Amino acid sequence: MTETLRTSPAGARDKQLPGSGDITSKGLKGGQLGLLAVVVLGISTIAPAYTLTSALGPTVNEAGLQLPVIFLIGFIPMILVSLAYRELNADSPDSGTTFTWVTKAFGPWVGWMGGWGLLAANIIVLSNLAGVAVDFFYLFLSQLTGSPGLAELADNKVLNVLTCLVFVAAAVWISYRGLHTTKLVQYSLVGFQLLVLGLFVGMAFANWSTSETAIPFSWEWFDVTRIETFGQVAAGISLSIFVYWGWDVCLTVNEETSNGKKTAGVAGTLTAIIVLAIYLLVSIATMMFAGVGDTGNGLNNAENHENIFTALASPIMGPFAILMSLAVLSSSAASLQSTFMSPSRSLLAMAHYGALPEPFSRVSRKFATPGYATIAAGVVSAGFYAIMHVVSENVLNDTILALGLMICFYYGLTALACAWYFRHSVFTSARHFVFRLLCPVLGGVGLFVVFFQTAMDSLASEFGSGSEVFGIGLVFVLGIGILALGAVFMLVMARLRPGYFRGETLRRDTPALVVPE
Repeated sequence: MTETLRTSPAGARDKQLPGSGDITSKGLKGGQLGLLAVVVLGISTIAPAYTLTSALGPTVNEAGLQLPVIFLIGFIPMILVSLAYRELNADSPDSGTTFTWVTKAFGPWVGWMGGWGLLAANIIVLSNLAGVAVDFFYLFLSQLTGSPGLAELADNKVLNVLTCLVFVAAAVWISYRGLHTTKLVQYSLVGFQLLVLGLFVGMAFANWSTSETAIPFSWEWFDVTRIETFGQVAAGISLSIFVYWGWDVCLTVNEETSNGKKTAGVAGTLTAIIVLAIYLLVSIATMMFAGVGDTGNGLNNAENHENIFTALASPIMGPFAILMSLAVLSSSAASLQSTFMSPSRSLLAMAHYGALPEPFSRVSRKFATPGYATIAAGVVSAGFYAIMHVVSENVLNDTILALGLMICFYYGLTALACAWYFRHSVFTSARHFVFRLLCPVLGGVGLFVVFFQTAMDSLASEFGSGSEVFGIGLVFVLGIGILALGAVFMLVMARLRPGYFRGETLRRDTPALVVPE
């Protein structure tokens, strides 16, 4: 069994950092990642190929020809929040991100709930990504062998869950072995994914005029005045919650990044911008080739909504269509592995500061990874997927819809924490006013508006799949219920680990860990 380091202010102090007073290292190894590696991790976690194939159809249904400008509108709250993350990271680089920063700004109780929102969102997404990887794995085998029956194996619940467990186990194993192994895997999978997306876009542009449903490019697609209803704007913001979410993993590895105070924040913002460019290119190319009609290749054809790339890969890419299925598989598999970075390091930080049981603070001596937390995240996400998949497909789908509530909650909370944490310096310069007050407040308030509006909408029994509990929509029960469950766990931890909740282990004036440059 691999030896572990225990490094927590609430427990043993095995590893003191030079010049850091009584602040101890979590045991993570600094300087392992450069800017390129962190950006690759961010793109991997967002998983553009997987996200686009499931999001393009429903979004076109809402936005029509204004799809590109809707992507731009949805990008606004994400870039505003990313700027808040960058400011907080430059001041206090810490793998706990939301948990640590919100605790410093608003105190231990609000900070704990912020950390819970981040953990819950990531665990749910991990289970979903594993499920998507399973579906595309059998689809790829079907296309490779020419046996349509293989694709139907994903519908076998027992086989589906067992295959899912294999994917999760592989992702946990790679994550446990450290960032060197992770980088090799991510460079390969993300590189292939982007290469195929580039091929798809290039062939769509080259062959768009041959499609019966093709439409020519128009700059009017970027004209915000042509958006007909506020519902389309709301759809754009709601879309951003899913299609851009994941860039914050760049900040989670700040303690393991070269010059982490600067590099991690820059990587998060750069990742969001790169993904926006990918989305715009793919959406424009797809619209030009397929059009927005409801027949044939049209993006509004309900038969194409569930998986746009499966519907359009053959018409656009011909014999290379199988590469697109493999790209979506690699996208979901890469994201499954990279997403483990966030909950494992958040669990590590929460335990390090005494907010969770001590075992979560254990770091592998050999691989310098939060081994216990990584395995725990894998077990919980796999168990969650297995239970929900067996109980009901609708439950799983509604859980993913409820995910938006948690993302809005912890992103919005972090943005507002930035404004409050820096409140004494926001008027010292124009830069501080914009990046420490204006951008964080606009982003945070915007996301909380979406949070409350979605919560109200999801009260209706017809919201989502139409499932309900005593007349209340299942999405509301799951979303608010998971946050309420976090509050219960918080009360339990307050009794078991009172030091953190008394402000003894993490306060506003707690010095930041020394992150090597």
